[in-house]
Amino acid sequence: MVEKRICGIETEFGCLVTDDSVGTAEMIVEQVKDHAFYKDKLGLIDLHARDYAFEPARCGGFLRSGGRLYIDAVGSHMEYATPECTDFRDVVAYDKAGRVILQRLLRELGLANAVSFHSNSVDHFGGHTFGCHENYLVAIDDRFFLEALSYLLPFLVTRQIYAGVGRVGGHRLNYKSLKNNIMTISDYEVDYQWVGNFYGVEVDPTIEYQLSQRADHIVKTISSRVRFNRAIINPKWDSYYNYSNLHRLHILFGECNMSEYATLLKVGTTSIVLDLIEEGVLLRDVELRDPLETLKSVSRDTSWKWIVKRKEGGTMKAVDLQRLYLEAAKERYAGRDEQTDYILTEWESTLDGLDRDPRLLVDKLDWVAKRQLMEDFIASENGAVQWGDDILHSLDLEYHNVNPETSLYYGLEQSGLIKRATTDMRIYEATTIPPTTTRARGRGIVIDKLLATNSRDYVIDWDLIYLSKRLHLELKNPFNTYETEATAFAAGLG
Repeated sequence: MVEKRICGIETEFGCLVTDDSVGTAEMIVEQVKDHAFYKDKLGLIDLHARDYAFEPARCGGFLRSGGRLYIDAVGSHMEYATPECTDFRDVVAYDKAGRVILQRLLRELGLANAVSFHSNSVDHFGGHTFGCHENYLVAIDDRFFLEALSYLLPFLVTRQIYAGVGRVGGHRLNYKSLKNNIMTISDYEVDYQWVGNFYGVEVDPTIEYQLSQRADHIVKTISSRVRFNRAIINPKWDSYYNYSNLHRLHILFGECNMSEYATLLKVGTTSIVLDLIEEGVLLRDVELRDPLETLKSVSRDTSWKWIVKRKEGGTMKAVDLQRLYLEAAKERYAGRDEQTDYILTEWESTLDGLDRDPRLLVDKLDWVAKRQLMEDFIASENGAVQWGDDILHSLDLEYHNVNPETSLYYGLEQSGLIKRATTDMRIYEATTIPPTTTRARGRGIVIDKLLATNSRDYVIDWDLIYLSKRLHLELKNPFNTYETEATAFAAGLG
C-alpha cells in the first residue's frame, strides 16, 4: 500500500465570451496563456511538444507552483493541472489556485467584463461535456488491475451523492440519428483522434435536476479513448507519472466542485478506498449489476433514495453501499493520521446527513447548495419561472463562474453560507509556491531560477528537467522533494 499517496486534479475550463468584439473563445485562451507565460512570468512555456497532437510546443507550460497551465488541443480549451500533492488540503488549495490565476489574467488583460471562465462540466446548449480528472498514484499490479477496478467502480459511481456538482436538465445520446443533435461538430481533426463511435446529443426534457453534470455523457466503464467514448476510468501508463511499481490511475468521471469541502471529501475518500484495494480488501457485496446504468439512475433519482442493483442480486441504497467502504476503512485506518481521521469522520457525518435529509448539507455539497439556489429563485419569481427554462441553465452556469464578483457560489461563500476547507491566503500562496512534500518543490526551484536568468533552452516534464544537452535533473521519485538537488542544480545555472 502507498504510504503517502500522490494526488492531483486536472480541470478543463469553459470560456464564455459575452462581447464578440474581443474575439472568439479560442483567441481568448491563447491571449490568456501568452500573458501568463510571457508577461506575468507565472512559469516557463513549453519550447518542445509534449504531445504533437494534444500538447504541441508553446501550448502552455509548467508553473512556478509546479503545476501546469495549457491549452488542450482537443476542443481548444484552457486546462489547469495541480502539482503533485500528498496532503488532501493541498489538493484543494492548488485546485482553487488555478481559478484565481485565470481570473487574475482576465483582469490584467482588461477582459474581465467581456469574458468569463467556468469550472463546470457541461454545455447545456451546445451538448458538450468537459471534465475534471483526478490522478492517484496506485500500487496495483498490472495482472490485478482490471479485477481491482471492479471493486472501485461501485464507489466511484455512487460517490456523486456527495461529490456531484448538480445540474439543471439533462441530455441523452443518440447513436442512430443526428436529427435532433444540439452538439456542434468540431472543424479540428485532432478532436477525432481515436474516436470509435459518433453520437448525437439531444436535450432530455424529462429531467428537471440531477446530481451529476457528466453522468449523461459516460458510455464506458474503462476505456483508453476519450472523446465520444468517455469512460469512468481512463488507464494511464505514462512513464513520467510512474515510480517503482506504482502507476497513475486517471479517473475521468469527476466534476469540478466549487465547494472546497466537497473536493476534500471526494479526494480523501477516493484515496482511502484505494488503500483498501491495494491491501486486497475486496468487498464482494459492493459489485453492481450495471455500473453505467447505475451512474445515470443515481444521478437522476429525484426521490434521493438512490437504490442500486447489486451483481449478486438484490438492491441497496447508495448511502449504504458507501457505508460498506467506510466501515472497512474505519476498521483498518482509524487513528492512522490526522487527515485520515478527518476524512473518516466527515465521510460518516455526510452519509448520515444524506440519510436524514440532504438539505441538511446545503453548506457543504454543491448539488444541494445549487438546488437550493434554483428553488429559491423559482419561488421568488411567483410562477413566472419553472424547471426547464433557459434562465435556470444560465444560473447553473453562473454558479461555476471563477469570478468571485459575479459567481453564485462565491456569493454564498462570501455570505458565510458555505463550509470551507482552506483559506484565501493558502490559495494565494498556491498560485506560485509548490507543495513541500513532493517533487513539485524541486521543479519549482529550478523554474524560478530559469525565469530569473531568462533561459531559452530547456525541456521540463513531470519527472525531468533537461538543459542545453549538458545538464539534466531527474525527478523520478514523486515523494522526494529534490530540494537539495534542485538548489545545487539551480546554483550552477549562473
